[in-house]
Amino acid sequence: MNTKVLLAALAGAVATFLSGWAIYGIALKDFFAANTTEAGASVMRGEMPLMWAIFVGCLAWSLLLALLFSRWAAITTFKDGAMAGAWIMFLVALGADFFSYAGMDVMTMTAALVDPVINAVQGAIAGGVIGWVLGYGSTK
Repeated sequence: MNTKVLLAALAGAVATFLSGWAIYGIALKDFFAANTTEAGASVMRGEMPLMWAIFVGCLAWSLLLALLFSRWAAITTFKDGAMAGAWIMFLVALGADFFSYAGMDVMTMTAALVDPVINAVQGAIAGGVIGWVLGYGSTK
């Protein structure tokens, strides 16, 4: 793993963290509160989640994308990164949300369907940033 991959992952993590705050924390806060089951609400940390842990999660997802883009896909543009990031995160979230829906009473079906779309948007943002950083300075 080289410095460019780490910088791309860090940039993607910042983009994901900020877009998550805007989408989940502000724009759709009431939607997710209404689509979290009583059992799901009972295990929440309260009003404020652990921000450092959310950032670590954003960093892990972004590092995954940066590694995939740099090692297997050779993605070095914002556009290609956005497209790949959207598809990868949509499919990851779709699988995770449906496994959660199947085994835990934490969200409604509506939330399980909406969350992957949001993840696709975040994946496009992070993937675009990661692709751009990976291609920065390239003469291709």
